[in-house]
Amino acid sequence: MKQAPKTFLFYLGHPAHYHNVSVVIRQLSEKGYKVLLVARGKDVLFDLLKDLPYEIIYLKPKKGTGKLSLITTVVKREMVLFRLALKYQPKMLIGTDIVIAHVGKLLGIPSVILNEDDAKEVPFLAKLGFKYATAVFSPSCCNISPYDAKKIVYQGYHELAYLHPNYFTPDREKVKELLVDGDKYFILRFAELTAHHDDGKKGISTKLALQLIEKLTPFGRVYITSERKLETELEAYRIKINPKNIHHAIYYAHIYIGDSQTMAAEAAVLGTPSIRFNDFVGKLGYLEELEHRYQLTYGISTQESEKLLSKVNELLEDANLLETSRTRREKMLRESDDVAQLWENYFIANKKK
Repeated sequence: MKQAPKTFLFYLGHPAHYHNVSVVIRQLSEKGYKVLLVARGKDVLFDLLKDLPYEIIYLKPKKGTGKLSLITTVVKREMVLFRLALKYQPKMLIGTDIVIAHVGKLLGIPSVILNEDDAKEVPFLAKLGFKYATAVFSPSCCNISPYDAKKIVYQGYHELAYLHPNYFTPDREKVKELLVDGDKYFILRFAELTAHHDDGKKGISTKLALQLIEKLTPFGRVYITSERKLETELEAYRIKINPKNIHHAIYYAHIYIGDSQTMAAEAAVLGTPSIRFNDFVGKLGYLEELEHRYQLTYGISTQESEKLLSKVNELLEDANLLETSRTRREKMLRESDDVAQLWENYFIANKKK
């Protein structure tokens, strides 16, 4: 009797979570393993999963406000994942959520949290996730103390798991509608900032967004990608491309500016000049390393809007901006691991027998 393929269950709660594992799930599938994706509706996540050759279970987003609502939502997720784990008997649970650690602990299934945030900035995930996970994959620059015993260290960043040149080749054809008459273009990104670790954090206001647009438009086109609802005066700038092509769009942009950590890091590892404007500046090790070791991104706090506008001016006046940034990227790549390959090797070697 033919044996059923071993299953790896990936829990996805955000578009970035899919991007993180998009290469490794393909690698596992090509080696004959079954990949099960459990996805919770967030931004364009469901759009990204369309037509993928994996079994996918879609969960409707259910999230209110306040701590009680958060607890209720997490408990419901735990129950759903527990039932799915019993049904599919996965050999490993992988993701960026406390629920995989809890279900894995209860059922004796190895659980791996993929994380690049310092523990003090994601206390909920650290105390209730890292603590119970089998392992936590984190970059060497990421501090997850007091859970260092769980840390599997690598040199690099989540974003290299799918944007390393071994796996990603920019394609102008996929964003040709953005490259009009050879004009430069700029990408603005507005995050929703509603996660538990975003509490009290601010980003780019509508007023500041309009100031940035006014400053950038003499030099090229402006496109906005946004998790949050856009005001009428900004909606006209919303980028109109397939969400699956956003990284091609970032690569060919002249400058990225946003209040999202993830997209700032994506721009940085692609060699696109990147400015992040939020209240996490100075607090996340991986972005600090990309900024101060490689000069691939610039962090400016929300108390310094004039500094942001000044930095934009400085970059616009640099005739060698992209060339310099691409050279810095090459240095970063030489000093980084093949993250997707490391993950794959670990998952296969440490799955439940």
